[in-house]
Amino acid sequence: MTEKHALIVGANQEVETLVLKALQPDIWVVMSVPDNLAALAVARATAFHLIVSSDKTSGQEDIELLRQIRRLHPHTRLIILAADSTPADVIASMRERAFSYLSKPFSFDTLAEMIRMATEGPCWDDGIEVVSGTPELIRVLVRCDVNAADRLVHFLNEVAELPDPERSQVATAFRELLLNAIEHGGRLDPNQYVEIEYVRARHMIACHITDPGLGFRLDEIHHAAIANPADDPMRHVALREEEGMRPGGFGVLLARQLVDELIYGQDGNEVLLVKYLDPAKLKSA
Repeated sequence: MTEKHALIVGANQEVETLVLKALQPDIWVVMSVPDNLAALAVARATAFHLIVSSDKTSGQEDIELLRQIRRLHPHTRLIILAADSTPADVIASMRERAFSYLSKPFSFDTLAEMIRMATEGPCWDDGIEVVSGTPELIRVLVRCDVNAADRLVHFLNEVAELPDPERSQVATAFRELLLNAIEHGGRLDPNQYVEIEYVRARHMIACHITDPGLGFRLDEIHHAAIANPADDPMRHVALREEEGMRPGGFGVLLARQLVDELIYGQDGNEVLLVKYLDPAKLKSA
């Protein structure tokens, strides 16, 4: 089996333990260095498959490290852990093709999941393309691949800077609709892309998702929970089994409960998600 190399930069004990636990020792050779300068020095001699940045440096510092390393090794997957961050930093990391970006205080479960995707998935570091981007309005193309979708959800979660529970509500609803677009519109075809327009207004989040499919009507998708009659709330489960579909079908129904507006276009291959924000919560966040 081919040996792979990972690099941990300036990590605290918790991060280092998590990375070592996530990587199989018979496959991965893991190195640790104290800072970004040392990371760049060893990267000149070794092509690392995965690098986890220090959680003591800023987003800007780690983005600069990413730029320099990708000039040496274009397909290195770098997960940024940022002590200080701004929405503009997150967008810049997407442009530079960071694999993921987590600012403090970040979830160790999320970090473990990003490491899993970075080490197990195919080399599709071009799965997310920023067409244009400011902290207020971002246009993105995402490959019709579930891992790329999950990575995009985390990036946009960092950009939005929402208070809880709005943060998790928007992220969950957006993920469900994005997966629907990728699975049913893009047919999980890695050559197809879904277009996202993400707007962060003062008191509102809006997300417009357009998939490459032919579209549908809500009253035609009998395999989804939203089409179940009132006296048979689980009918879609049996229909999905009959059609050989994966378990699920709750996406649209769940999204409708988590956001304020869910508006479908004429052809059914585009949807607008809107979440209104409480000004009092924003001031205290």
